[in-house]
Amino acid sequence: MRILLVEDDPEQLEPLHNALTRSGHIVDGVAEGTDARWLIGEKDYDLLILDWMLPGEDGVSICEFYREGGKTSPILMLTAKDTTADKVRGLDAGADDYLVKPVDVEELLARVRALRRRSPLWIGDILEVGDLSLNLDTMRLTRGERSIKLASRDFQLLEYLMRNPGKVISRDRLEQALWEWGEEPESNAVASRVKRLRKRLQELEIETWIETAYGVGYRFEPQNN
Repeated sequence: MRILLVEDDPEQLEPLHNALTRSGHIVDGVAEGTDARWLIGEKDYDLLILDWMLPGEDGVSICEFYREGGKTSPILMLTAKDTTADKVRGLDAGADDYLVKPVDVEELLARVRALRRRSPLWIGDILEVGDLSLNLDTMRLTRGERSIKLASRDFQLLEYLMRNPGKVISRDRLEQALWEWGEEPESNAVASRVKRLRKRLQELEIETWIETAYGVGYRFEPQNN
């Protein structure tokens, strides 16, 4: 998933960002409500994680703004406010779930997995193309009796390609989809990531399934045995 994480405390933002990234998600992390409001107008997110108390604009206001725009992706609120009245206010603003600080990382990841199932793009925990199966929770790729565990960046690229089999995906589109907001990928960044993924796919004898469309981008083309 592409996740917007809004948390003004760097001691909270960094570990949560790292944990979500290690789990295979693409995370745009910001510390101010004004930045969050701008981003949700520019990008589509599968999940929003909003701190309640933020400089510039609080999480409840951002939640209301997001829902008023007709967007339906799940929202998880993070807050030290734990009274029933506060919870009701957050849920009435459009939040789907509520996690009280201090945040336990494992619980956060479990909530994220549960909320993912509410996404209109959710097709199950296993993504299958041809005779390949990609477990979206464990980042493990299986073909027949063989299985490999992918690093998060390899997983992100393969998942995106497997969701678009047979389509030529431009380098620009891959950069927009796979790099976080504020990152400036080098000119050969996409090619380097594809090269690394192909090397991993050699272990399953499917490295040739990622085809190069010269001057355009790449295509994931499963081949019949």
